[in-house]
Amino acid sequence: MKEQENIPTGKVERATRFVSAGIKVGGNYVKHYTKKLLDPSLTKEDLHEDNAKDIYNTLSNLKGSALKVAQMLSMDRGMLPTAYVDRFSLSQYSAPPLSGPLVVNTFNKTLGKAPQQLYDHFDMHACNAASIGQVHKAVKEGKNLAVKIQYPGVAGSVSSDLKIVKPFAIRLVGMKEVEMDKYFEEIESKLLEETDYKLEVSRSIELSESCSHIENLVFPKYYPELSSERIITMDWLEGKHLKEFIDTNPSQEVRNKIGQALWDFYHYQVHHLKKVHADPHPGNFLMRDDGTVGIFDFGCVKEIPEFFYKNYFSLTNRDIYKDESKWRQIYTNLELIHPNDTEEEFQFFSGLFHKMVDLLTLPFTQDQFDFGDETYFKEIYAYTDYVSNLKEVRNSKVARGSRHSLYINRTYFGLYSILSDLKANVKTRFVPEVEQ
Repeated sequence: MKEQENIPTGKVERATRFVSAGIKVGGNYVKHYTKKLLDPSLTKEDLHEDNAKDIYNTLSNLKGSALKVAQMLSMDRGMLPTAYVDRFSLSQYSAPPLSGPLVVNTFNKTLGKAPQQLYDHFDMHACNAASIGQVHKAVKEGKNLAVKIQYPGVAGSVSSDLKIVKPFAIRLVGMKEVEMDKYFEEIESKLLEETDYKLEVSRSIELSESCSHIENLVFPKYYPELSSERIITMDWLEGKHLKEFIDTNPSQEVRNKIGQALWDFYHYQVHHLKKVHADPHPGNFLMRDDGTVGIFDFGCVKEIPEFFYKNYFSLTNRDIYKDESKWRQIYTNLELIHPNDTEEEFQFFSGLFHKMVDLLTLPFTQDQFDFGDETYFKEIYAYTDYVSNLKEVRNSKVARGSRHSLYINRTYFGLYSILSDLKANVKTRFVPEVEQ
């Protein structure tokens, strides 16, 4: 893959690049509708493919927060057309990497030495490149290491990047600006944390040690003395990313072992630590033929407030719905319904959320769940598509759902997606802590 010699870091230059992508997208619409005049049967698939390509090419060269938002959107396969999901998912580990001189400059600025002075061997060509940083192989004292390097200008451009990408996200997802504001505040706070590599190292060490007892998980060792605010050095983990792993046609037993390990990993963090690795995209996991899975990248960690936790997971108990006053208060606490809703709005939105909660919490209510059941996911995608197209939802003047639900929902959507691709059969029974 061709390496980038520079990254635009100025607000004006980055905004200009994104505007140019918008002009290309506008041209794609003109081209599409011109063709449609000649062929009324033409679908929007080619239009989506052209738009996804142009937007991704721009974001992948800008790097940073704008590309990270595209990555987040790619994880929800029911939210975007397939062309966008396929293209944006490249940002998980296949964005264009930085050139050698930029890498050396980062080392000199933050650690005071070139990489060749710190390691016995350092590969100047990145083996993986994502939205915030890229990874290089290195060797020191016989140990194989992974060295993650943050792109220049990422930390300083979080706020301005989100302002650039916000109108695009609003249009693509179909939400109104009032709905996006509180969620973008949550996204901004998390992205600022993700650019703090010293914080990531400390969280990585803490959560790796806390989850080390979970069967079939493998964590790398981290090296603070070879890390800085823009560089992280850790052990190199062997394994394959999800798609590559599935292509090897692993046995159902191995799929189940990995799926169970991932379920237990998230279950323990959410319900015992009340903080969770909230970036469950395939680029952060390495799967192995023996049924073990390597886990890294704790840059995005969501701490779960106790009030939110109790209300959110109480909905996994179906008995809650026997008492309207109880579930009505829970829905209000979670901001799914609002005190100023009319009775008609209350009945409408609570009905929608009942169905959605039933679908998404189904794995929690069973002793064992088959994530290879395609009918389950088809039902989820069909229902989310149905809800998003309702005029009452599109015209709602308030955002529905706590800001805390953004990363918790994202975590479970990402986990469900991986388990679905694995077709894993997992022990999932959960008794809410508030009911024990």
